[in-house]
Amino acid sequence: MGASKALLVLGRLDHTEAMRVAAGLTIFGHTVRLILMGGPVADTPENAAQAETLDLADVQPETTVPDQDLPYLDPAALAAALGAADVVISL
Repeated sequence: MGASKALLVLGRLDHTEAMRVAAGLTIFGHTVRLILMGGPVADTPENAAQAETLDLADVQPETTVPDQDLPYLDPAALAAALGAADVVISL
């Protein structure tokens, strides 16, 4: 397997799928960062299950949506995250 990469998953349109993908990418030994965007994460059983998987995969989701129960990234912090990533996956 190749060298470990810094992967950034942007959950813009489908938060559930972004959480699933972020957790799955950790299997390959990559460092994965997940940023949820576009609105609050829906309180659904599917999202709750994916949140548990993220916890097991040691991925701490962040958000660009203020006043959520997740760490908030302002535009400058989002730009820095994008610049630091080797690969960006937008879902």
